[in-house]
Amino acid sequence: MSALILPAITHRTVDISGVRVFYRETGPDRSDVPTVLLLHGFPSSSHQFRRLMDALGTEHHLIAPDLPGFGQTGAPADFAYSFEALTDVVEGFVQALGLTAPGRRLAVYVFDYGGPVAFRLAERHPDWISALIVQNANAYTEGLSEIARNLITERPGVPGAEDRVRGILTEEVTRSQYEGGTTDPALISPDGWTLDQHYLDRPGRDAAQIALALDYHTNVERYPAWQRWLAGHRPPALILWGDGDPFFTVEGAKAYLRDLPDAQLHVFKTGHFALEEKLNEMTPLIDRFLGTLTG
Repeated sequence: MSALILPAITHRTVDISGVRVFYRETGPDRSDVPTVLLLHGFPSSSHQFRRLMDALGTEHHLIAPDLPGFGQTGAPADFAYSFEALTDVVEGFVQALGLTAPGRRLAVYVFDYGGPVAFRLAERHPDWISALIVQNANAYTEGLSEIARNLITERPGVPGAEDRVRGILTEEVTRSQYEGGTTDPALISPDGWTLDQHYLDRPGRDAAQIALALDYHTNVERYPAWQRWLAGHRPPALILWGDGDPFFTVEGAKAYLRDLPDAQLHVFKTGHFALEEKLNEMTPLIDRFLGTLTG
């Protein structure tokens, strides 16, 4: 039996305007291979991409940072958390690593909070993103579930909003985000939600997460601008969606086809964190899609 060879994954930090951004990197860094920037969501970190990086890192160049307020990334005490601020940091990260230097191409994998960050980045730099992999990252109002619509009503100044948001930063809710909508919760490793909760419980993280949740409504307000970018630039796109997602419905996945009619759409019987249960089905699709971008 031949030995299974997994790619080496490096773990580094880079300073972006005082924010110490932790990131994982693997795969061949060549001009004929696009770099894939993996942007995680709430309440996770780059750890959520660990198995995908193992599966694809021998052939594809993958970089996964922890956003400010998540994982191993450290921000100054006076960092003002908002989706614009997260985008500022990711913009600086892309520039610091030279991911859009001449001769290089950048593909972006977006999940949950990673979607608003990537689409805000596309507003600022319309030509930076050459391809998209969208996994349960919403950009259309029809994709908002009742739970998501209720969250959007929570914003600064609304009585009780901070306390209601604080209520979702618990181990019970974190675990439910991983196991909810899956076909078999026994297939979901507890390591993901346990690690996420560890980071959520770090000093100051509750304030960061509350600020971001109360800012989420600004993303919905920008949906029309993001849709114009999608329709105007028509990047090659692969859309992967767990149909048991309690936050973002399958209608949100289908809505992308209005602006990206050539996109590939695949729906899976699973939940929000689709990679946790359907990695073996999703990986070949991602591999083939990235293969079409090579050369």
